[in-house]
Amino acid sequence: MSAKTPWLVILAFCFSLISEGQQQYQTIPEKTRILFLLDGSGSMLGQWEGTTRMGAAKRLLSELVDSLRTDSRVELALRVYGHQYHRRLQNCKDTKLEVAFAKNNHDNIIGKLKSITPQGTTPISYSLQELQKDFPNDRSFRNIVIIITDGLESCDGDPCEVSKSLQAKQIFLRPFVIGLGMNKSFDEQFNCLGRFFDASNIQAFHQVLNTTLQQTLDRTTVSVELLNQQNEPRETNVNVSFINSVTGQSAFEFVHFRDSRGRPDSVVVDAVMLYDIVANTIPPVVKRNVLLKGGQHNIITLKTPQGSLRINQRNSSEYGGPVQMLLRRSGEQSVINVQRVNETIKYLTGNYEIEILTLPRIKRKLQITPNQLIELDIPAPGVLNINTNVPGHGTLFALNSSGTQQWLRNLTGATRETMGIQPGNYKLVFRADDAKGSKFTKIYNFEIAPGGTKNINLFGK
Repeated sequence: MSAKTPWLVILAFCFSLISEGQQQYQTIPEKTRILFLLDGSGSMLGQWEGTTRMGAAKRLLSELVDSLRTDSRVELALRVYGHQYHRRLQNCKDTKLEVAFAKNNHDNIIGKLKSITPQGTTPISYSLQELQKDFPNDRSFRNIVIIITDGLESCDGDPCEVSKSLQAKQIFLRPFVIGLGMNKSFDEQFNCLGRFFDASNIQAFHQVLNTTLQQTLDRTTVSVELLNQQNEPRETNVNVSFINSVTGQSAFEFVHFRDSRGRPDSVVVDAVMLYDIVANTIPPVVKRNVLLKGGQHNIITLKTPQGSLRINQRNSSEYGGPVQMLLRRSGEQSVINVQRVNETIKYLTGNYEIEILTLPRIKRKLQITPNQLIELDIPAPGVLNINTNVPGHGTLFALNSSGTQQWLRNLTGATRETMGIQPGNYKLVFRADDAKGSKFTKIYNFEIAPGGTKNINLFGK
């Protein structure tokens, strides 16, 4: 770092998470490639605090490049747009990689900056498409883009869509966009492209460049506190996902851990991305658009009080396989989990509706309470055997205590059907195919006892 350069001291770039005796499976690449995408359009000749916007950009960017000489884990490149053709030509392909990635190319970048003369238009979208060729295919590096501009896209492109597409392809991480002396109304238009900084003056520009370096290169840690009903960080053993808010892709996955003193541990993450942090409880708890502070320890809190639910049933194997239960939030239609009978699962506290897929189905409303196991016992099923010597059509109904009936299922037409069925009163309606009219329909009323067996023999005319 030059002795004349007033930059913040850049912290050591150490992203290893390896602990003694254990292998860390999720690490951040130790090396970083930073591509500066510089606006060379004619508007950069505009006056700005006694100089031009381009003059300020050249000076501060040169100082930044110079300050990174001693960091062997960082490689730099420079792409410029709008500097090769005059604005009147409206050349929307005016973009060029002026200095490619290489070790110790700092002097080349500084020298190239001196020779640039703004004159053209602003093809941001096309420049983004082209810069994907600038990054070597090497997964041992993180790829960073810092865009420095004083204006919006002027070539009818959609830089936001291009940026999102390239991030989804993992060409680069979420870009930094530094607007020089721009109208604050541009914030919304640029935030979809990347993280936008409004550098309203040269001092702010200097500070913003420091911030981008801090977010990019400094070691950033995070701990997630899973809060119980009393807002104490006591919950744990929950999968926590760090989802890239832009692409929807998972960036980091951790199974939450608390040490012997009850403290959640710290993990190293990448501060460049914007995250949706998801505690994968049932249902999940999400904190959206979380921006971590680079170079610091961040604490994220998620309220996840939980209790447990177990459905008990003897002889559930009579159904031919595990009996399942559908769980919904009270008043909602969507199923949030499918649980097997005789299985214990944790859920967020609250009111739920369950539907147990027995025959007939059993529906209940229940409340999950903090740190409590709710157990629901349902009767053991019986077995119903239906035998027939002729093909026909039949329907099975459940008879309610009020005298009403509930359709359960139609017979398949097989000569023998066996099914598990809950204790209760039932009605079977059957007509053989060889019967000469609907008046020959037969009705059988019967009762199923817990664990009992009922045989019904159906015959033709």
